[in-house]
Amino acid sequence: MPDSDDRNPTAPEDDFAALLAASEATEAQQKKIAVGEVVRGRVIAVGQTAAFVAIGGKDEATIDLAEFRDPASGTLTLAVGDQLEATVIDDGQRSGAVVLKRTLGRGGHLPAELEQAMEHRIPVEGLVAAENKGGFDVQIGAVRAFCPGSQIDRRRPGERVPAAQYIGQRFLFRVTKIESGGRNIVVSRRELLEEEAAVLAAQTWEKLHVGAVVQGTVTGIRDFGAFVDLGGVEGLIHVSELGYGRVKHPSEVLQVGQGVEAQVLKIEDAQTGRRQVALSLKALAVDPWTTAKERFPVGAMVRGVVRRLEAFGAFVEVTPGLDGLVHISKLALDRRLSHARQAVSLGQEVEVTVLAVDAKARRISLSMIEHARETRDAALAAERVDEQARAEDMNQRRTLGTFADLLAESKKKRS
Repeated sequence: MPDSDDRNPTAPEDDFAALLAASEATEAQQKKIAVGEVVRGRVIAVGQTAAFVAIGGKDEATIDLAEFRDPASGTLTLAVGDQLEATVIDDGQRSGAVVLKRTLGRGGHLPAELEQAMEHRIPVEGLVAAENKGGFDVQIGAVRAFCPGSQIDRRRPGERVPAAQYIGQRFLFRVTKIESGGRNIVVSRRELLEEEAAVLAAQTWEKLHVGAVVQGTVTGIRDFGAFVDLGGVEGLIHVSELGYGRVKHPSEVLQVGQGVEAQVLKIEDAQTGRRQVALSLKALAVDPWTTAKERFPVGAMVRGVVRRLEAFGAFVEVTPGLDGLVHISKLALDRRLSHARQAVSLGQEVEVTVLAVDAKARRISLSMIEHARETRDAALAAERVDEQARAEDMNQRRTLGTFADLLAESKKKRS
């Protein structure tokens, strides 16, 4: 018979370790459930006014059914087995049970919940009802709150968005102030947007590098360029990087809300401590110089617009992003010039002839006198033809006159 000391001596220690682990796991589970926490769970029962939700382990919570009834028909949209995500508004210390709310501001709403929302930074849902002096009226359940104009969105100083863009819309807000016994409630949407942007920014910065091709949305337009949201990170497309063609103002190419694809040109730290991202649309566009020789062969006559005047000649844009030089000696026929402005003016449309194309050097030589010479030569040729026709007519008249005289003289002699 084996000695009693050989009877699985580690069993008690194993049992104790298992109990300790289970206790720690239970304690950890309990610690996870706190007011303000967002939890996921499964509906295990539906009562008259509330549903019971399993939120992990043996923990159960309740949630008001009013949040899941259609406002128009009253139809319940929640059933046993459904998965949901909600915020803990009571961890059991007040009511003895864990209470959830999917979105504060829906269903029945008490001022005490707003106090909780402010204390635990829980977002509440509100309807932007109207614009008032300095901001907006926001309806949160049965409570009216105020959102300052600067807190309704993430905007730069001086950027104005029409109030109609917000009125009638439902958004999530953060309660920032409750005064006068709940009669003065101030909320902010901007705080939530900035927090979301910060999370997105962390993810976006991991993917950003010089040369990366990124997707974004135009958020603002200025004279010098367009701002683009890349996902919590803002980039700038300078007006010179909007394309190969000349752009007087970014609004000619882009508009707020438009989606764009751009390439990262540069990432640098600004004096403000924020990193700046320079973007380019031009970097992804087809360079017109790559097909310049095929599109503009030597001898071709094309129309263009005078874009720049210098003492040595005029630069003519023959297609967006592709300028050619008309040397001063090729601007006017049979006339000496001291400056290009003596022959053409900015914005003037002219007809030019291609003399040479050097795609590598990005140069095109043009001439305006070829067309002028051809026009002059054609006019001279037409004049010569006209003169010759007149001379032939006169010769013919002289011949006919002489013959008539001879005939008359002959008749006299016969008589």
